Amino acid sequence: MNGDLRVAIEADADLVEARAAARRLATSLGFSRTDATLIATAISEIARNIVVHVGRGTITMRALVEDERRGLQIVAEDNGAGIRDVEAALDDGYAGRGGLGLGLPGARRLMDDFEIDTSPERGTRVTMKKWRVRDELERLRDRRRNER
Repeated sequence: MNGDLRVAIEADADLVEARAAARRLATSLGFSRTDATLIATAISEIARNIVVHVGRGTITMRALVEDERRGLQIVAEDNGAGIRDVEAALDDGYAGRGGLGLGLPGARRLMDDFEIDTSPERGTRVTMKKWRVRDELERLRDRRRNER
C-alpha cells in the first residue's frame, strides 16, 4: 500500500471507520487477526479520547515496509489544549474528565512503540507503531517474485 490513509474523527461513528480501515491495512501487511484486533482497539482508545476531550481530530495510518519486518504506524492528532500531565495520563486508572482512564495506557500496552507530543499551542500528537517480523520463507518468496 502506498500513501497515508486518513480518517477524520469527530464523532463516535468515526471510530468504526478508523477501526475497519486499520484492520484492512493490518491484514494487507500480513498481521494476524489477533494483532489486527489489537491495533484496531488501540485506535479506538485514542480516537475516543479525541472525541471526548477535544471534539475533533484525525487518525492517519501508514504502512511501514522493511525487509525484515512490516509495520503499521498510526498518528492521532488534535488541536486541543494538550495534556497537562502526560505522566499521570499514562498511569492506569487516571481519569482526566470523568473517563475510565483506559485510553492512553491501554493503547500503549497494545502497541510496540508509543510516543506523545503535546502542548497547549500545538495540541496533541500520539504516534503508535505495531511491528511483525517477516520469516525467512516470506522474504524468500518476495525475492523470487521480484526477480521475475
